[in-house]
Amino acid sequence: MKMLSWNVNGIRACLKNGFMNFLERESPDIMCIQETKVQSGQVQLGLDGYFQYWNYAERKGYSGTAIFTKIKPNNVILGMENSEHNNEGRVITLEFDEYYLVNVYTPNSQRGLTRLEYRQKWDEDFLSYIKTLETKKPVVFCGDLNVAHKEIDLKNPKTNVKNAGFTPEERNGFDNIVNSGFLDTFREFNNEPDNYSWWSYRFNARARNIGWRIDYFCISKSLRNNLKDAYIMPEVMGSDHCPVGIIFE
Repeated sequence: MKMLSWNVNGIRACLKNGFMNFLERESPDIMCIQETKVQSGQVQLGLDGYFQYWNYAERKGYSGTAIFTKIKPNNVILGMENSEHNNEGRVITLEFDEYYLVNVYTPNSQRGLTRLEYRQKWDEDFLSYIKTLETKKPVVFCGDLNVAHKEIDLKNPKTNVKNAGFTPEERNGFDNIVNSGFLDTFREFNNEPDNYSWWSYRFNARARNIGWRIDYFCISKSLRNNLKDAYIMPEVMGSDHCPVGIIFE
Protein backbone atom coordinates (compact mmCIF):
# COMPACT_ATOMS: atom_id res chain seq x y z
CA MET A 1 0.00 0.00 0.00
CA LYS A 2 1.26 3.46 -0.94
CA MET A 3 0.29 6.49 1.16
CA LEU A 4 1.26 10.02 0.16
CA SER A 5 0.94 13.39 1.90
CA TRP A 6 1.39 16.84 0.36
CA ASN A 7 0.85 20.41 1.49
CA VAL A 8 -0.42 21.73 -1.84
CA ASN A 9 -0.46 25.42 -0.75
CA GLY A 10 -3.84 25.91 -2.45
CA ILE A 11 -5.41 23.05 -4.36
CA ARG A 12 -6.64 25.31 -7.16
CA ALA A 13 -3.12 26.56 -7.86
CA CYS A 14 -1.71 23.05 -7.57
CA LEU A 15 -4.29 21.75 -10.05
CA LYS A 16 -2.93 24.26 -12.57
CA ASN A 17 0.58 22.98 -11.85
CA GLY A 18 0.02 19.30 -12.52
CA PHE A 19 -1.63 17.83 -9.42
CA MET A 20 -3.92 15.50 -11.39
CA ASN A 21 -1.02 14.26 -13.53
CA PHE A 22 0.92 13.56 -10.35
CA LEU A 23 -1.98 11.67 -8.79
CA GLU A 24 -2.54 9.60 -11.93
CA ARG A 25 1.15 8.80 -12.26
CA GLU A 26 1.69 7.82 -8.63
CA SER A 27 -1.74 6.24 -8.08
CA PRO A 28 -1.45 6.12 -4.28
CA ASP A 29 -3.91 4.04 -2.32
CA ILE A 30 -4.34 7.02 0.01
CA MET A 31 -3.55 10.67 -0.74
CA CYS A 32 -3.64 13.24 2.06
CA ILE A 33 -3.39 16.94 1.28
CA GLN A 34 -3.10 20.00 3.48
CA GLU A 35 -3.66 23.74 3.01
CA THR A 36 -6.38 23.25 0.41
CA LYS A 37 -7.56 26.88 0.77
CA VAL A 38 -11.06 26.19 -0.55
CA GLN A 39 -14.63 26.12 0.70
CA SER A 40 -17.29 23.52 -0.01
CA GLY A 41 -18.26 23.47 -3.69
CA GLN A 42 -15.31 25.55 -4.93
CA VAL A 43 -13.48 22.53 -6.35
CA GLN A 44 -14.97 19.42 -7.92
CA LEU A 45 -12.41 16.68 -8.49
CA GLY A 46 -13.37 13.75 -10.67
CA LEU A 47 -11.28 11.09 -8.98
CA ASP A 48 -12.32 7.72 -10.35
CA GLY A 49 -11.76 4.98 -7.82
CA TYR A 50 -11.31 7.32 -4.84
CA PHE A 51 -13.53 8.25 -1.94
CA GLN A 52 -13.09 11.94 -1.06
CA TYR A 53 -13.24 13.51 2.37
CA TRP A 54 -12.75 17.27 2.93
CA ASN A 55 -12.50 19.41 6.04
CA TYR A 56 -12.90 23.12 5.28
CA ALA A 57 -11.82 26.12 7.34
CA GLU A 58 -14.49 28.63 8.26
CA ARG A 59 -12.23 31.40 7.00
CA LYS A 60 -12.19 31.65 3.20
CA GLY A 61 -8.98 30.85 1.34
CA TYR A 62 -7.30 29.45 4.43
CA SER A 63 -6.04 26.13 5.77
CA GLY A 64 -8.17 23.02 5.07
CA THR A 65 -7.39 19.33 4.55
CA ALA A 66 -8.59 16.46 2.37
CA ILE A 67 -8.07 12.73 1.95
CA PHE A 68 -8.59 10.71 -1.23
CA THR A 69 -8.66 6.97 -0.57
CA LYS A 70 -9.23 3.86 -2.68
CA ILE A 71 -10.23 1.99 0.49
CA LYS A 72 -13.53 2.98 2.03
CA PRO A 73 -13.08 3.74 5.73
CA ASN A 74 -15.29 2.38 8.46
CA ASN A 75 -15.69 5.83 9.97
CA VAL A 76 -14.72 9.47 9.31
CA ILE A 77 -14.03 12.10 11.97
CA LEU A 78 -13.58 15.79 11.07
CA GLY A 79 -11.57 17.69 13.67
CA MET A 80 -10.24 16.56 17.04
CA GLU A 81 -13.51 16.37 18.97
CA ASN A 82 -12.36 19.59 20.64
CA SER A 83 -14.27 22.68 19.53
CA GLU A 84 -11.36 25.00 20.37
CA HIS A 85 -9.44 23.67 17.36
CA ASN A 86 -12.09 22.75 14.84
CA ASN A 87 -12.79 25.96 12.92
CA GLU A 88 -9.73 25.79 10.65
CA GLY A 89 -10.29 22.41 8.98
CA ARG A 90 -6.95 21.02 10.11
CA VAL A 91 -7.66 17.37 10.96
CA ILE A 92 -9.36 14.44 9.25
CA THR A 93 -9.34 10.94 10.74
CA LEU A 94 -10.28 7.79 8.84
CA GLU A 95 -10.85 4.57 10.74
CA PHE A 96 -9.87 1.37 8.93
CA ASP A 97 -10.01 -2.20 10.17
CA GLU A 98 -6.41 -2.32 11.43
CA TYR A 99 -5.54 1.32 12.23
CA TYR A 100 -6.56 4.96 12.24
CA LEU A 101 -5.19 7.34 9.61
CA VAL A 102 -4.99 11.00 10.67
CA ASN A 103 -4.27 13.81 8.22
CA VAL A 104 -3.13 16.98 10.01
CA TYR A 105 -2.12 20.52 9.13
CA THR A 106 -0.50 21.89 12.29
CA PRO A 107 -0.85 25.65 12.91
CA ASN A 108 2.16 27.83 12.13
CA SER A 109 3.45 29.90 15.04
CA GLN A 110 3.68 32.87 12.63
CA ARG A 111 6.22 35.63 12.18
CA GLY A 112 7.11 37.11 15.54
CA LEU A 113 5.80 33.92 17.17
CA THR A 114 2.43 35.57 17.63
CA ARG A 115 0.71 32.19 17.66
CA LEU A 116 3.29 30.17 19.57
CA GLU A 117 1.18 29.96 22.74
CA TYR A 118 -1.77 28.61 20.76
CA ARG A 119 0.57 26.26 18.90
CA GLN A 120 1.79 24.77 22.18
CA LYS A 121 -1.81 24.14 23.25
CA TRP A 122 -2.49 22.55 19.85
CA ASP A 123 0.51 20.23 20.17
CA GLU A 124 -0.64 19.10 23.60
CA ASP A 125 -4.22 18.49 22.49
CA PHE A 126 -3.26 16.77 19.22
CA LEU A 127 -0.98 14.34 21.05
CA SER A 128 -3.76 13.63 23.54
CA TYR A 129 -6.14 13.01 20.62
CA ILE A 130 -3.91 10.52 18.80
CA LYS A 131 -3.00 8.74 22.03
CA THR A 132 -6.71 8.34 22.78
CA LEU A 133 -7.21 6.83 19.33
CA GLU A 134 -4.27 4.52 19.98
CA THR A 135 -6.04 2.97 22.95
CA LYS A 136 -8.40 1.40 20.39
CA LYS A 137 -6.05 0.56 17.53
CA PRO A 138 -2.70 1.75 16.09
CA VAL A 139 -2.37 5.16 14.46
CA VAL A 140 -0.75 6.47 11.29
CA PHE A 141 -0.65 10.24 11.06
CA CYS A 142 0.77 12.49 8.39
CA GLY A 143 0.89 16.05 7.19
CA ASP A 144 2.59 19.39 7.55
CA LEU A 145 3.56 19.53 11.22
CA ASN A 146 5.25 22.94 10.84
CA VAL A 147 8.34 21.95 12.80
CA ALA A 148 11.84 20.80 11.90
CA HIS A 149 12.54 18.34 14.70
CA LYS A 150 16.34 18.19 14.74
CA GLU A 151 19.16 20.34 13.41
CA ILE A 152 19.56 17.83 10.58
CA ASP A 153 16.04 18.73 9.44
CA LEU A 154 16.84 22.23 8.17
CA LYS A 155 19.71 23.83 6.32
CA ASN A 156 20.50 26.67 8.73
CA PRO A 157 19.61 25.60 12.28
CA LYS A 158 21.78 28.08 14.17
CA THR A 159 20.11 31.14 12.64
CA ASN A 160 16.55 29.81 13.00
CA VAL A 161 16.32 28.96 16.70
CA LYS A 162 14.02 31.91 17.36
CA ASN A 163 11.97 31.49 14.18
CA ALA A 164 8.63 29.72 13.77
CA GLY A 165 9.15 26.04 13.06
CA PHE A 166 12.39 25.63 14.99
CA THR A 167 11.76 27.10 18.42
CA PRO A 168 12.60 24.98 21.48
CA GLU A 169 8.89 24.89 22.32
CA GLU A 170 7.86 23.47 18.93
CA ARG A 171 10.72 20.98 18.86
CA ASN A 172 9.74 19.87 22.36
CA GLY A 173 6.25 19.24 21.03
CA PHE A 174 7.69 16.78 18.52
CA ASP A 175 9.92 15.26 21.22
CA ASN A 176 6.73 14.51 23.13
CA ILE A 177 5.29 12.71 20.10
CA VAL A 178 8.38 10.53 19.77
CA ASN A 179 8.67 9.94 23.51
CA SER A 180 5.05 8.81 23.61
CA GLY A 181 5.81 5.98 21.21
CA PHE A 182 5.40 7.28 17.66
CA LEU A 183 8.05 6.75 14.99
CA ASP A 184 9.23 9.35 12.48
CA THR A 185 9.09 6.98 9.51
CA PHE A 186 11.60 8.79 7.27
CA ARG A 187 14.31 8.53 9.90
CA GLU A 188 13.72 4.80 10.14
CA PHE A 189 15.33 4.56 6.68
CA ASN A 190 17.39 7.69 6.15
CA ASN A 191 19.62 9.56 8.58
CA GLU A 192 21.35 11.75 6.02
CA PRO A 193 21.23 15.57 5.98
CA ASP A 194 19.91 17.76 3.16
CA ASN A 195 16.54 15.97 2.92
CA TYR A 196 13.84 18.62 2.97
CA SER A 197 10.14 18.96 2.15
CA TRP A 198 9.66 22.76 2.17
CA TRP A 199 11.59 25.62 0.63
CA SER A 200 10.93 29.34 0.77
CA TYR A 201 9.92 30.97 -2.49
CA ARG A 202 12.57 33.60 -1.79
CA PHE A 203 16.30 33.64 -2.54
CA ASN A 204 16.11 30.75 -5.04
CA ALA A 205 15.97 28.48 -1.99
CA ARG A 206 14.63 25.36 -3.69
CA ALA A 207 17.23 25.33 -6.46
CA ARG A 208 19.92 25.76 -3.79
CA ASN A 209 18.21 23.17 -1.53
CA ILE A 210 18.03 25.56 1.40
CA GLY A 211 15.05 23.88 2.98
CA TRP A 212 13.27 22.41 5.97
CA ARG A 213 11.83 18.95 6.62
CA ILE A 214 8.46 19.77 8.19
CA ASP A 215 6.21 17.17 6.49
CA TYR A 216 6.00 13.75 8.10
CA PHE A 217 4.49 10.31 8.32
CA CYS A 218 4.50 8.99 11.89
CA ILE A 219 3.23 5.62 13.08
CA SER A 220 2.59 3.71 16.27
CA LYS A 221 5.55 1.50 17.15
CA SER A 222 3.34 -1.57 16.86
CA LEU A 223 3.10 -0.91 13.09
CA ARG A 224 6.87 -0.86 12.50
CA ASN A 225 6.92 -4.30 10.89
CA ASN A 226 4.30 -3.11 8.40
CA LEU A 227 6.48 -0.22 7.26
CA LYS A 228 8.51 -1.08 4.16
CA ASP A 229 9.77 2.34 3.06
CA ALA A 230 9.46 6.07 3.74
CA TYR A 231 10.62 8.76 1.37
CA ILE A 232 10.52 12.39 0.23
CA MET A 233 9.81 13.47 -3.36
CA PRO A 234 11.73 16.77 -3.82
CA GLU A 235 11.56 16.51 -7.61
CA VAL A 236 7.79 17.04 -7.57
CA MET A 237 6.87 20.66 -8.20
CA GLY A 238 3.55 22.49 -7.85
CA SER A 239 3.83 23.83 -4.29
CA ASP A 240 6.46 25.23 -1.95
CA HIS A 241 6.27 21.81 -0.27
CA CYS A 242 6.90 18.45 -1.91
CA PRO A 243 5.06 15.19 -1.27
CA VAL A 244 6.24 12.64 1.28
CA GLY A 245 5.24 8.99 1.30
CA ILE A 246 5.37 5.57 2.87
CA ILE A 247 5.00 2.04 1.60
CA PHE A 248 2.89 0.13 4.06
CA GLU A 249 1.93 -3.52 4.30
